Amino acid sequence: MPRAVAVVGRPNVGKSRLFNRLVKKRVSIVHDQPGITRDVVSAEVDEGDYTLLDTGGLGLVGGESTAELTAASEKQVEFAIAAADLILFVLDGIDGINALDTRIAQMLRRSKKDVLLTINKADFDDDKVDFAEVYRLGLGEPVRVSAEHGRGEGELREEIMKRLGPAPIVEEDEDGKTAEDPLCVCFIGRPNVGKSSLGNRLLKNDRLIVSATPGTTRDAVELAFRFKTRHGKRVNFKLIDTAGIKAQTKLASPVEYFSRLRSIDAIPRADIIFMVVDAHDGVTTQDKAIAGEAVKEHKPIIVLVNKWDLVLKAFEDGDPETEIYKNERDYRAKYERALFERLFFTAGSPVIFVSATRNFEIDRMLNAADKINRLLDHKLPTARLNALLTRLTQQTPPPIIGNRRFKIFYATQTGNRPFRIRIFCNREEKLPENYRRFLESNIVKEFGIEGCPVKFQLVGKEKHKDRGRGAPLRSKKPVREDDSDEPNFETLED
Repeated sequence: MPRAVAVVGRPNVGKSRLFNRLVKKRVSIVHDQPGITRDVVSAEVDEGDYTLLDTGGLGLVGGESTAELTAASEKQVEFAIAAADLILFVLDGIDGINALDTRIAQMLRRSKKDVLLTINKADFDDDKVDFAEVYRLGLGEPVRVSAEHGRGEGELREEIMKRLGPAPIVEEDEDGKTAEDPLCVCFIGRPNVGKSSLGNRLLKNDRLIVSATPGTTRDAVELAFRFKTRHGKRVNFKLIDTAGIKAQTKLASPVEYFSRLRSIDAIPRADIIFMVVDAHDGVTTQDKAIAGEAVKEHKPIIVLVNKWDLVLKAFEDGDPETEIYKNERDYRAKYERALFERLFFTAGSPVIFVSATRNFEIDRMLNAADKINRLLDHKLPTARLNALLTRLTQQTPPPIIGNRRFKIFYATQTGNRPFRIRIFCNREEKLPENYRRFLESNIVKEFGIEGCPVKFQLVGKEKHKDRGRGAPLRSKKPVREDDSDEPNFETLED
């Protein structure tokens, strides 16, 4: 990890608040309760061209964290220290130095890394800081800051850049990509469906904390890696692992509320969404609500049915419940059919049956993402597009609504990611949702862009000016993004 700066310290000294101030946005969850941060959270600091790493508190005891989660969190801190070029060791300026600070200082000295002492909560005169204790840590001159109010922020930024030095020149690889130009994929789903376990399989290490306890992941964690596709092409990826999304009515604490917000906010940042469902539970109402968030953002969705090892084992053991199916393939086909009956996705969305436990079909996930990413840049020939829409509306006419039928005059592609198609029509409000999906699915099939979202931009004729049937349309109405006919998903508040 080039030019990485890790923020470390004991619990509740303000690491996450300092992290958010340096990256200039709310990435890490900030709360007075110790032990909120568990995984290593990363974000780019643009003006310094480096990666900032937020870590969990070292030496957390008690609270909500079990011994296993505490050990896993501390292992993440060790990784961050090993990966960092510079370490911000954060101290509490109000509470002063304690025995845990001293032990952390000893660990940092042994690491031989460059350490910048940072005294947080410095909303007071310097004479309240016991500098004799600070200097006894043996880590040099401290910088005094207030993460909450911004005191000393400029000095801290200057010292970080002084320690890191000039930013290196970034070179493109053989594919014309750089580490700053990755394909971003995001895991979303309910709590405890195996998102972090699948992420670790993709990364081929235990970078994400995994526990049987629901809600282990709290922040949206971003990680970069490279993958060699089945065609031998090396692709730069960025993985966002999110906390499980609960219904708003089932949130039990402010931490869960902010975890949910971070997960939903991660969806627009992704290029492709991995929607994870539990093979045993099937599709739930909450799964439908979560999928709706991705569909509203017009993101390509790849459905991952995780824990498929349980199904495979049932067939291997001759479980009586499997006797009504011919074989595992027959069960898979019926499962997929039932899935699409309950969930509205982009037409042709891939469904991949995976198992993080058995490492089953893991590479297919990234190969599918790479394929969709390439399809998203296709251009749709205008003549062929209009011929298709003419044929569809003639063979299967739109329903009559209010004594009028929806009519298409002309269509053209105006953009990609998602495919944006501007349709000049008689009345945009006359296009019902089911007919919209009919047109979208046939466009996807005709042009071989399975899994890619299509968004219609409808431009209707002026109500009080009859320009003649089929006449060229020159409406004075502004072109608008018509989202009025979005699918009526159950909301996340249900």
